[in-house]
This record gives sequence, structure tokens and C-alpha cells, in this order.
Amino acid sequence: MGLERLAEVREAFLADLEAAGNDPEALEAVRIRYAGRRSGLLQELTAALRELPPEQKRDYGRALNELKKLVEGRLKEAAAAAGSRKAAAKVSTVDVTLPGRRPPRGAQHPVHLVRRRIENIFLRMGYSVEDGPEVEDDWHNFEALNIPPDHPARDDQDTFYMPSGHVLRTHTSPVQARVMERQSPPIRIVVPGRVYRRDSDLRHSPMFHQIEGLVVDEGITFGHLKATLETFLHELFSDVAVRFRPSYFPFTEPSAEVDITCIFCGGSGCGVCSGSGWIEILGSGMVDPRVFEKVGVDAERYTGFAFGLGLDRVAMLVHGIPDLRLLFSGDQRLTRQFA
Repeated sequence: MGLERLAEVREAFLADLEAAGNDPEALEAVRIRYAGRRSGLLQELTAALRELPPEQKRDYGRALNELKKLVEGRLKEAAAAAGSRKAAAKVSTVDVTLPGRRPPRGAQHPVHLVRRRIENIFLRMGYSVEDGPEVEDDWHNFEALNIPPDHPARDDQDTFYMPSGHVLRTHTSPVQARVMERQSPPIRIVVPGRVYRRDSDLRHSPMFHQIEGLVVDEGITFGHLKATLETFLHELFSDVAVRFRPSYFPFTEPSAEVDITCIFCGGSGCGVCSGSGWIEILGSGMVDPRVFEKVGVDAERYTGFAFGLGLDRVAMLVHGIPDLRLLFSGDQRLTRQFA
């Protein structure tokens, strides 16, 4: 065994490599036969080096190293070529005429949809939309709205207080006070936004949404309030009756709560309306003159009315959502229905 054997192995390797072509399995068989660590021919030829006479080892060893480089290099090139061909074949199997996968569509939240719907109703009636801070001072959140220091709404069991003495606003009414402080009548505004109270159950959330309205001008009467709210509610809920019930709010006098016939049973009585046939929808009233005095509006010259309702509750009624917590769960099974 000598240089002649190395030449034979070289010729046999090149022939076997050419026969394997780009077949990964055939190439792997060639690699094992010639470069396998346990039984490859290169291992056999390396072991034979020890049995040669000293005068032949130098030339044999040089030729053996050249053969090893040839085998390793050609196997590497063949494997790369086979991999490229396999990748190209894989790409070519893709049918580019098939329709692509559409990403899921986003959707507006049901509360936002109701808010925009209500805003549009009042914009058509000549109102403007106002906004204000969610972190409020005591004056605008309570004092300017004629809410006395001993009122239960000021208790820390109901209100989120901050170390600075500010609060997370408990209603959107502070914006009404801010607008009246900086703007002279006539005023016609609606104020949507987030509000915060310490309450959480099936029908209440620590954060929820309200929208309030305020009209201040000369000669405004309760009749204007009644006509405005009836027009609004008939636009928002078709085919409902509207009734006003006397009530009390610190910042309005007289005050009234407003009900509509149950949209689920049509007024005949069901579990949603507790068998009464009516659903409370909002609170309203004529602005108390003491509120005008606190914000610098001439109560002898001007009168006005205010009202407010919960957007989350309206969204539940409009879209038939049974649990308030679903609105804030982030569950896309709810929001996808509005895509």
C-alpha cells in the first residue's frame, strides 16, 4: 500500500462524488465511505502510514494530506450546492397566485362608538365639545359645584385622593365650571371623558366614562331642558318613551332623573328593568344660582341647564352587553364584533 493506493482512492472518490450529484442522501453515503470517523477510507489510509518504511513516509504523508483536503473541500462544496438546490425547490413549490393571509382588522371600542354617536347628535344641535384635566383640584371638582365639605361624595371611600390633595375627577362636571370661568354666555357644550370612583362590581368600574352637557344663556327654562333631552334620547334610542322624575343634585335646582322605556321588553317588564318597564338613563336639572355665583356668572341675567349620563351604561344598552367588566377586559372577541 503506497502512493498507488492513494491515487486509486482519489479517482474512486471523484467518480462516486460525480455519481451522487446533488442527492443529499447519496452525498452523505460518499462522506461516510471516505471521511467517516470510524470506518472511512481516509482513516484506513492514515493508519497505513505507520506501517510504511521510513523513506516512504514523507512522500506518502504529503500525498495523504492533499487527498484529505481534496475530499473535505469537494464534500463541502457538494453539500452547499445540494442545500441551495433544495431551498430553491422549496421556494418553487409556493403558489404565488394564492390569496395572502389578511391580518386581523382593528375595531373601535363600543364605548368610543357610542361617544362619537352622542357627540354628533349634539354637534348637529349647535353644541361644541370640551375637554379638561382628569386630575382635578378640590375647588373645581367639589366646591365650585356646590358640593359641601360634609357631602358623602368627598369621602375617601368614594374618591381617589392624591398626596397633593388633588383628586381623580369623580365626574366631568368640573369642566363645566372651568368653561364658565373663562367664557361668557351663551354656552352650549358637551363634555365626554374618563372619571374615577372607588367602586367595582358587575355594573360599576373604578374607571368609567361620562358625557355631560351644559347650556347657559338668557331665558333658558326647564322646558328647554325637557325638549333637548327628549330630542336627544329619541335620536339615540328610537321608539322609546321618556319620563322625568324629581330628584336632587347639589349643583342643579330643580333636578330630575330621566328614564326611557326598557329597550329590551318595550316597557312590558323584564329582568333588565326589574319588571318596571323603565330604565334610568341620565340625571339633569337647572343650574343652581349658587354655582353661577362661584364661577362668576350673573345669576340675575342668565339661567341654564345641565345633564349627564354614563357612556358605558349606554354602550351596554345599545349593544346588548350584559357585564360592564367586558368593556375593560381587552377581550378581542368583543371588539372584533365592531370591526
